[in-house]
Amino acid sequence: MLRKTFVLAAASALLTLALPALGLAQEEAPPGNRELSLALDTVWVLVAAVLVLFMQAGFAMLEVGFSRMKNVGSVVAKILANLAIAAVLFWAVGFAVAFGTGNALFGTQGWFLAVPEGAVDEVYAGLAWTQVPLSAKFLFQVAFCAVSLAIVWGTMLERTKFAVYLVFAVVFAGIIYPMVGHWVWGGGWLTELGMQDFAGSTVVHLSGAMAALAGTLLLGPRLGKYDDEGRPVTIPGHNMPLAVLGVLILWIGWYGFNPGSTMAATPQIADIALTTTLAAACGVLGAMAMSYLYRRHVDVGMAGNGAIAALVAITAPCAFVAPWASAIIGFVAGVIMYATLLFVDRIGVDDPLGAIAAHGMGGVWGTLSAGLFTTPELAAVGRPGLLYGGGLYQLGVQALGILAAGGFVFLASLLVFAALKATIGLRVKPEQELNGLDVSEHGVYGYAGFPEHLIATDHPVNGNGGGAPRNAPAEGAA
Repeated sequence: MLRKTFVLAAASALLTLALPALGLAQEEAPPGNRELSLALDTVWVLVAAVLVLFMQAGFAMLEVGFSRMKNVGSVVAKILANLAIAAVLFWAVGFAVAFGTGNALFGTQGWFLAVPEGAVDEVYAGLAWTQVPLSAKFLFQVAFCAVSLAIVWGTMLERTKFAVYLVFAVVFAGIIYPMVGHWVWGGGWLTELGMQDFAGSTVVHLSGAMAALAGTLLLGPRLGKYDDEGRPVTIPGHNMPLAVLGVLILWIGWYGFNPGSTMAATPQIADIALTTTLAAACGVLGAMAMSYLYRRHVDVGMAGNGAIAALVAITAPCAFVAPWASAIIGFVAGVIMYATLLFVDRIGVDDPLGAIAAHGMGGVWGTLSAGLFTTPELAAVGRPGLLYGGGLYQLGVQALGILAAGGFVFLASLLVFAALKATIGLRVKPEQELNGLDVSEHGVYGYAGFPEHLIATDHPVNGNGGGAPRNAPAEGAA
């Protein structure tokens, strides 16, 4: 008993002596807490940037899966080249155009990330709201640019010259994409109007899809895609498991895309991850339902595209809407994607990956949905949505942003692709397309030992579907 009393007395005395020191430690805690908070924010942004960069692997697997065996090597070559070009051009020019201090249309400061000491917020006013280091800001944003560029090529698979990818990537990563980014995120005119696009339904996905549409219209369909009467012919991809693996990688990468756009390690990232997950899941269900109603079976490729369309759609409102709304947004996105894909196919636009439907219409619906479902409590920018009594203003701003950004990207891309068509040509020769781009563009098969005798013919094993060069565009010989 005496020993317990002595121990308690000694502990009390030590605690009393320590109180001044503890009080001093509490007074000095705020600076330390700020440093710790900044470190955590920086780590989170870098992790998110890596997740978004990992989406390039998702695009690679998705495109490989939906391509024929004779073209898979060209897909991965294009992915690597465009990621490299996007990184260099966005560092040199694009980041300054998007986030540099300037005017309502584009930034005019911060080329090559050259900033006087202590002047980061003045030079890059568009990102002054986040205090992570400039290098972290750049790495996160360049990953977004690379994703938008990757979307462009999903519609132009299996018939495009490799040089076209390289030239267009320079213009897109250096000028076209950054200008839209400045309008919405960098302090431009849509920023001032209060447009809600938290992680890029319009800036990233609609931009990529509209550039893709411009290129595809000038490029023309793959050989054998349409019969003599103009009816679409199915050209199946060669590996659906790889395509679904690509979808799952993209889904995982989206947890960097959406929650990472907080650019801070806050509790909100969990809420954004929740809305992202619910939307994606319901997008799969929406696409499956449409597939069953239309064809009486569940199309695996359509289900995967349903997930992507829903993820695209929730990207704009993910931080502004309640979970129940995200489920509706995702399901509707899956339905819209399916209907759009059928429509696009029937009007003669050959989109092997479904990028126009998933990223284009998914981006349109997602951007508009912010104007419908944004809650008053979560409206960090702009106003509450129409369903919460916010009126038509926010919905109108969202629609204006879609028209302005989509129209600008389409016209600018159309000019670039038209110039390329008139000079180097967009499309490989018909015999090169039939033999496969792996050989004609890169001199090696994507799969070692691929049977050469099947490539040079219209054999159904290699997925040509019996197609012949009778419907090749005139530019095919360029």
